Amino acid sequence: MKCWLTLCVTVGTLLLLLLSGSGLRAQAQSRTADSLRALLSTQPRADTLRMRRLQALSAELLLKDLPKAIVAQEAALKLCRRLHEEKSEGSILMRLATLYRRQASYRQARRYTKQAQELYARRGDRAGMGVTYLQLSFIESEQSNLTGALRAAMQGLQYAGQAGDKVTQVRLQVALGIVYLQLGNYTDALPALRATLKNAEALDDKHMVASALNLLGNTHQKLKNWSQAQTYFLRSVQLNRKLGDLQSATIDEINLSDLYGQQNNHAQALAYGLQARTSARANHDAYNLPPAELALARAYLNTQQLDSAIELAQRGFRLSQALHNNENLRNGSDILAQAYARRGQFAQAYEYQRLWAAYQDSLSGEDIQRRTSALRYGFELEKKQDQIALLTQGRQLAAQNAYRQRQEMRGLLAGLLGVLLLAALLARNIYLKHRANRVLKLKSDLIVEQRDNLDRTLTELKSTQGQLVQSEKMVALAALMAGVAHEIQNPLNFVNNFSEVSLELLAELKQEHGQPNRDPEFEASLLDDLGQNVSKIHQHGSRASAIVKGMLEHSHVHTGERQPVDLNALMRDYLRLAYHSLQAKYRDFTVAHSFELDHNLGLLHLEPQEVGRVLLNLFTNAYYAMHQKATLLGAAYQPTLSVSTRRRGPNVELHVRDNGTGIAPAVLEKVFDPFFTTKPPGDGTGLGLSLSYDTVTKGYGGQLTVQSKESEFTEFTVRLPITRPLLVESYDDGELATDG
Repeated sequence: MKCWLTLCVTVGTLLLLLLSGSGLRAQAQSRTADSLRALLSTQPRADTLRMRRLQALSAELLLKDLPKAIVAQEAALKLCRRLHEEKSEGSILMRLATLYRRQASYRQARRYTKQAQELYARRGDRAGMGVTYLQLSFIESEQSNLTGALRAAMQGLQYAGQAGDKVTQVRLQVALGIVYLQLGNYTDALPALRATLKNAEALDDKHMVASALNLLGNTHQKLKNWSQAQTYFLRSVQLNRKLGDLQSATIDEINLSDLYGQQNNHAQALAYGLQARTSARANHDAYNLPPAELALARAYLNTQQLDSAIELAQRGFRLSQALHNNENLRNGSDILAQAYARRGQFAQAYEYQRLWAAYQDSLSGEDIQRRTSALRYGFELEKKQDQIALLTQGRQLAAQNAYRQRQEMRGLLAGLLGVLLLAALLARNIYLKHRANRVLKLKSDLIVEQRDNLDRTLTELKSTQGQLVQSEKMVALAALMAGVAHEIQNPLNFVNNFSEVSLELLAELKQEHGQPNRDPEFEASLLDDLGQNVSKIHQHGSRASAIVKGMLEHSHVHTGERQPVDLNALMRDYLRLAYHSLQAKYRDFTVAHSFELDHNLGLLHLEPQEVGRVLLNLFTNAYYAMHQKATLLGAAYQPTLSVSTRRRGPNVELHVRDNGTGIAPAVLEKVFDPFFTTKPPGDGTGLGLSLSYDTVTKGYGGQLTVQSKESEFTEFTVRLPITRPLLVESYDDGELATDG
């Protein structure tokens, strides 16, 4: 009976966690709520911004004043429907269902969930349907309707699986695990929860990982695997504290108190019980306070402190009656029955024993077990039927494809026969034409007319070709202009948005400045926000300026003449320039250089500034990647840049390899696209590699390629054709050898 102490609060708290996407805050920020109220009062315009502010106000009031949070969310729903914002209506309905569920108003919670379900069904949103069934499962679970909870969870899994919604699938697996725990079906609970933990870790969902750890601890506790239960609970409480989820951490403390009590370690049980009750009170945690009181009461009961046990158990029992939580009521009845029996007050002990038996029957009766087993069997049968249907459809599609292929083959054969007939007719016509020419040698005027026709046709073809070339140029120009507009629009949008927010902050500052009882701290906060916004405006303005500068550089027509150039010497000049620029920005950052140069390259016929700009882009990107990796790894990492040149047939190759952060496979194929960059805003425009690629491939008929392995290396290869090979004297390799 003891091990059921905390499962009830796990259900309620996990629902709020799963449907909101993160842990609850410990205390709402009243200043933020006041600011939102002021904005709603001074700006009564019924628009989307007001709807979002109402939602934000509801979130701020969630822990401080639940009824007012519901009022704000109801107002948001009314405005959403007035504005016909169907995309936002579903999420608002689900939030209202969660708020009413927290208030134990299950009828209202179910009503709003059903409305969201109708909306998602009408839109064919299977992912949304999965979330509604998740909500229904927890509503039924909190009311101890385990059959309904299991049915809703299984239906939700079907929708989430069809939608490919991995996150909701993991959350529904948690719901199933909770139901199995409440039913005492640990055989099904363990594999379900292990799969949940694995999937949550794969999704990097820390909150879901913590929830799965807690439930696995509960399962092993029921199986009396004490060490494993303790390990899971301790991992869960550490993770929840790291995430700042104090409510879930309180659940873990309650679990640990109960676990140590079962092992007769009463000192630890009492310590964790006191800590859980203190946390619940400090955080105004109405969900965890009743089980925390009961956990502490159980610890006092085990140490024969009967008066304290009865007082705490009666308080937890009363709080659980207000929340209609049968799990807590059962646990409280058990503690009170044992405490009164030990004091010799057998009438009260009998009464609470009778209540315990009634709550126990309502939670784990044989009828519930039978119905849940039937549900699971039906669910598995439907899955197998779906698989059979899919196989049948696959065979039908295969047969249809085979029939279509046969028809296509017949069509191809008929077409081939037609081509052969046409060729025969053409051959016959040619023969007849030659014979006619021999017979009608005197009809030279017909030949002249045909020649004139051919000349006219050739002229028309040349005109059409010119038009096609012009059209291609216009299409390319339009694509480039669209790219420029898109790239500049992003920073301009940020500038406009931060300007608008700054105007609002200035209005608030003026309003606060005119108040007789001004708040200096609030004014300072507004000034700080204004400063941050101006900084953001400057940052994104600089981003737009960099894009324009990059485009001007991209469109610059070089008029410099090509001349014989020593590629090794040119490489060293621009490597030195890039390295000096790096050290001017990061004085303590050094790079080791290695060279493998072919001194028989000869002189290449190049325009030095064009090729130098290509080299400068490659060196700058390499230094940036190595600095990023050094920032992550610290002194354990030695940045190294390797440069090599060699002749290969009619070409010269230059390789630039760094051991920096590398490039992800999904990004590798986009690195030469205009405006594509992985650097943060302000650090790059996405034009450097694009410009370099155009210079090498279009300007010199060469190749620019890249190979990379993420977190290990990146290597760019420049391949240029040798147009005027001339032997030159060897070049000294030692100049940059000590740069690292």
